[in-house]
This record gives sequence, C-alpha cells and structure tokens, in this order.
Amino acid sequence: MASVILTKSRKKRVEQGHPWIYKNEIESVEANAEPGQLVEVKNHQGRYLATGYYNPASQITVRVVSYEPVTTMDKAFFVRKFDQALQHRDRFVTGGDAYRLIYGEADYVPGLVVDRFGDVLVVQILTLGMDLRREAIVEALVEVVQPKGIYERSDVSVRELEGLEQVKGLLYGECPRHVTVTENGLKIKVDIEQGQKTGYFFDQRENRAAIEPLMTGWGRRSGITIQEVEQDGVKTLAPINKSGKVVTFPYWDGANVLECFSHTGSFTLNACKFGAKRVTCLDISEHAIESARDNVKLNGFEDRVEFVVDDAFQYLRNQVKGLEERAARAKADKKVDTSLAMTAGGGRTFDVVILDPPAFAKTRGAVKGAVRGYKDINLHGMKLVNEGGYLVTASCSYHMRPDLFLETIQDAATDAGKILRLVDWRAAGKDHPQILGVEEGHYLKFAIFEVRSKTPSDIN
Repeated sequence: MASVILTKSRKKRVEQGHPWIYKNEIESVEANAEPGQLVEVKNHQGRYLATGYYNPASQITVRVVSYEPVTTMDKAFFVRKFDQALQHRDRFVTGGDAYRLIYGEADYVPGLVVDRFGDVLVVQILTLGMDLRREAIVEALVEVVQPKGIYERSDVSVRELEGLEQVKGLLYGECPRHVTVTENGLKIKVDIEQGQKTGYFFDQRENRAAIEPLMTGWGRRSGITIQEVEQDGVKTLAPINKSGKVVTFPYWDGANVLECFSHTGSFTLNACKFGAKRVTCLDISEHAIESARDNVKLNGFEDRVEFVVDDAFQYLRNQVKGLEERAARAKADKKVDTSLAMTAGGGRTFDVVILDPPAFAKTRGAVKGAVRGYKDINLHGMKLVNEGGYLVTASCSYHMRPDLFLETIQDAATDAGKILRLVDWRAAGKDHPQILGVEEGHYLKFAIFEVRSKTPSDIN
C-alpha cells in the first residue's frame, strides 16, 4: 500500500482524531498512489498514524477511514460501519422512522451521507474515494437496512472539487418521488427528487420540539382568565374574555407565530402541534410553500396557518416599517387622517418569531457578508416580537462560529433597543453526532431568546 508522509511542522490534528489531511500537510507520497485508493498515513519519522483514501485533485487530499491498518473498503467494511451507525440511531433517535443514518466523518465514513425516510434511503456520495465504491455501499445498505429503495442525490457542487460530476437517480429497488414519514409525532411529506439536498433537514428535530414551552400561555395578554362558570346547573372552569363571555376557540391560549425560511414547514407543524393560535409560514420558494401546505393539510392544521411566498428580508423590513409608521402617527401633533392607508403597509407583531435561514457563509471569505445578513434578519425579527415574547433563531453556517453568531445577535439587539435573555442553546440533533476536535462538524447553532425593550415600547 502506498504511504503519505506528513510534514514535521504540521499541527498534530490526525493524532487528535481529525479525519482530514490537507495538501500542504503532506511532505511526500511513497509508491504510486492512485486517486481514490487507500493509503497509509505516516508522520515525518515514518510512524503509522491512520489509513485513508487519497485524491491529489482535492485540497483535502486524504480522508481518514481508520486508525488501524485496513487493506480494502469492501462490502464487509461498509456493513460494519453501517451496523454501528444504525445501533447509534436505534439508541438515541426515538418517536419516528426518519433520521440521518450516516453522517460522513462522524460515522467514520467521510464523504458519505445517508438519510432514512422509512423504508427508502437517500444517498449523497461527495468524494472520489466513496464514488469508486458506490456498488459496495449500496450492497451494504441493502444488507443492514433492507430498504425498498435507494435514491442518490449527489447533485451538489462540492463533488466538482473532487473532480466529479453531479449525479442523481435510482440506485436500488423502487423509490416514489414523495415519501411520508413521522417526526415528533407529525407526518412529513418529503420530495426526495426535487427537495433541497436529500429532501429534508433532520438536524433540527430536537430543536423543533424545543419550541413547545413557547406555544401556550398567551391568553392572559388578551384578557382571558380561567373562571368558574355554571352551565345547566353544573359548575366548571372555563376561559372567560374581558366581556365576560366563555371563549370557545380551543387555541385561545396559543401563540401568534411567524416562521421565516420555512422550507417544508417543519417549525410551523411543531408550533401547531404544541398549541399555537396562528402561524404565518413564509418562504421565498413557491415549491417550498407548496410542500409546507401539503404537510399542514396532512396534519389537519389548515385552519391555523397562513402561507406567504415572499423574501424574508423584505417581509421583515416591511412589517417593521409599518410599526414605525403606526408609532409616528400616534405621536403626531396634528390630527392624522386614519382613513388613509399607511404607506409602508405591514405592521404586524408576533409572540414568537422563528428564523431558520439557509447558510449565509459557505466559505471563510463570505463571513463578513453573512454577519450583515444575520444581523439584518435578527434585528428586524426581534422588533416584531411582542414585549416578553421569543425570538427563535439559528445558523447552519460553519464559518459563522458560535461566539460570532451570538455577538452578531447582540449587536442587533443593541441597535433595536432590546434586551435578550437566552433561555435555550442547542446544536444539531443526536443523529448528527460530532467528533470532538473536528470543528467542521459543529456547524448548527440554535437559540431561543426572550425579547424585552430597554425602554417602554411605543410599538409593542
């Protein structure tokens, strides 16, 4: 087997469990290492460190698959890896039949992602080393999981960095375009052929469930209290409004919620499940909103959800402009003709605003622009939160480090005149395990903030 000799001056990342070896960390390559084949990784003294697959066309030239010698990545190799991964999900992922089964480096198979949608698997093969072993991967998945079908979604640009073309299509059995699975007790219809990436984002499963405490407890703001009433000679407790009438709407205590960047409407579904009174589900994509609409109908929440196709940045700004114009009218010295429509439009506020945008920083050079983007949506988002309400916000940009993300939100809060109280802080779910020391796996940041004004608000 060919060997890759590392430089003496490099950081000892391999010894610490990091699976990537960059081109500039390699001193020399002994023997004729063929692209995609396994090589032994040795330090400058010739001591064995690991085994990985080799691709000189990639800046990540070696990706480690084992810290003990292995000679081949055949079906048996993948069966062992997949069986271990399945055991992990069986232990930690409950209450559903859909999850990330294989998470690349974190499951010791770098360059491979497999998502499970019931009895259908969707595969992403991202590197040359895995691409050359497609047949063994499929055979191993069939043996371990016994799916009805396997569909490939390797139509991602990152493959081009490995000298590979983007591909998609059926790999095994039969795969319907749409599959319906269960997550957090909710039915989700997923488009595995045309949906983003593999069709669905599993990494926020636990985070979606974390909004449960935010969805009820709002009735008192509307003047609704629980009182004893007598009906047909029987005394019972019932919600009573300011006029002394019994409130019959079952979700009278629920939150008014805005979900931006909704994709398939997953946060909207959880909000409704946990008792939200009204949810505005917004995405710029018509296809995404249609998917969200299907999922809302599938779960019987149509009467509580409105759908908006719009750019989230523009929508948030328009609502804030409406609030500002309303506040200006209230302060005006001369009488304002309220019969005239406000020029800005908008002006809505919410008990809970949820921001789950796509990655704004896919490269280190994009961080500066990403900071502006995250600040913009969070600043306008928190301005729309009713006093004492909640901002739920996330970032899936690896290059947006946790401290920078929090700093950006703090800057937004300062400009908005808000004080934020952090009540929950999370990362990706348990089907997205992280290898300690591999910072690239720590990409998702999820936070829930209580929002209050520094001074009494004219808006809320």
